Amino acid sequence: MSTSKIALVTGGSRGLGKDMALKLAQQGIDVILTYRSQQAEAAAVVADIEALGCRAVALPLNAADISTFAAFFGQVSDALTTTFGTDRFDFLINNAGTSLNTPIAEMTEALFDDMLNVHFKGVYFLTQQALPLLRDGGRIINVSSATTRSSFVGVSAYASMKGAVEVFTRYLALELGSRGIAANVVAPGAVFGGGTMTDTPEMRAWVAQATALGRTAEPDDIGGVVAFLCSDAARWLNGQRLELTGGMML
Repeated sequence: MSTSKIALVTGGSRGLGKDMALKLAQQGIDVILTYRSQQAEAAAVVADIEALGCRAVALPLNAADISTFAAFFGQVSDALTTTFGTDRFDFLINNAGTSLNTPIAEMTEALFDDMLNVHFKGVYFLTQQALPLLRDGGRIINVSSATTRSSFVGVSAYASMKGAVEVFTRYLALELGSRGIAANVVAPGAVFGGGTMTDTPEMRAWVAQATALGRTAEPDDIGGVVAFLCSDAARWLNGQRLELTGGMML
């Protein structure tokens, strides 16, 4: 049986998820990462992880389609056996998602449901179905957003779903404590190079001036905190929200 720790990172082919996967591998943690459509990008991340001396597998997943989750975890179980020589993984990082900028007056039910499915309903039931494969003493890290603290025009649906995930995380911490599983939230601010942020010189300039540390964030600023939350040093951190903004809009 394998003695290495294993993390499952959703949305790990690019942006924040890619950096999380690489930072975990730098800590000696093997990785199962998921991708929606970018198979070549996901394969490149697997190669980068293997170059760091760890094992990795990339699996397709539509994190908004709950009907596919049972089959997905069948694939996860197979990968655990064939690639990692075990039947459990240690860390679940719910990172997959999209962005949406639509004012409340223009919101449609279809757009709202898209946000609900990928950012809350999907996270809820993916986590639920992961529990039988998640090792006792493991960790769950859910990715939220600084928009749950500071409000911006156009992101009401996205921020509402992320707020729901933050509440859900506290309940995970409460209900899974008997298994020794800790659950926490990381809440990045505006991260450029992550694949979803509107990336213009004007937007970068506005974010930089609104941030105490005086610059914009890159994916590299986020992944290390996720790796820390999966370390023994973070074992007593539970049910908490860590905002990663460099001090934006303090």
